[in-house]
Amino acid sequence: MYGEDVKQQVLFIYEQYYLDVYHFLLYYTGNQNDTEDLTQEVFVRVIRALERYESRANIKTWLFAIAKHIAIDHHRKKRWKSLFSIDVLKKHMSSDGLPEKAVESWEEEQELIRAIQKLPQHYRMVVILRGIQGYSVRETASIMDYSESQVKVTLHRALKKLEKELAGRIGGELYDGLAKR
Repeated sequence: MYGEDVKQQVLFIYEQYYLDVYHFLLYYTGNQNDTEDLTQEVFVRVIRALERYESRANIKTWLFAIAKHIAIDHHRKKRWKSLFSIDVLKKHMSSDGLPEKAVESWEEEQELIRAIQKLPQHYRMVVILRGIQGYSVRETASIMDYSESQVKVTLHRALKKLEKELAGRIGGELYDGLAKR
């Protein structure tokens, strides 16, 4: 069905970008089960489209454009979905072994995710790509089909809106890390 070259390319892409795609979709959806399904869908589409990939865009940019469209389609189908299940709490371990700190960190992360999900779709997308995933302005512009200046302005406006939403409710460390990117 697929040649050995295509299989090797897909395996390379998967190994290089799986976690990036997964985290992008996790922040976008806020739901671990949906994220797993959507991440799988991204790579299924990559397999189907790889032979038609024309190398006009960076492979990472192309991959995230696919992920973006899958996330938007999912959002349209399921407007608001519950956030992480309690199983995620069990997976979070505090580095110093104190469960209180792990719970506090998890709660702050949940607060940030809820606030991000309240943002308009284009703000949410740029915050996730630039602020959380750490993509460059150029990469984000390519993925979103924006100009670089649109990305900068949209991120600035999104962070202002996010700052209002989170005012006094979340530790500065999480928000500051996001705003510095």
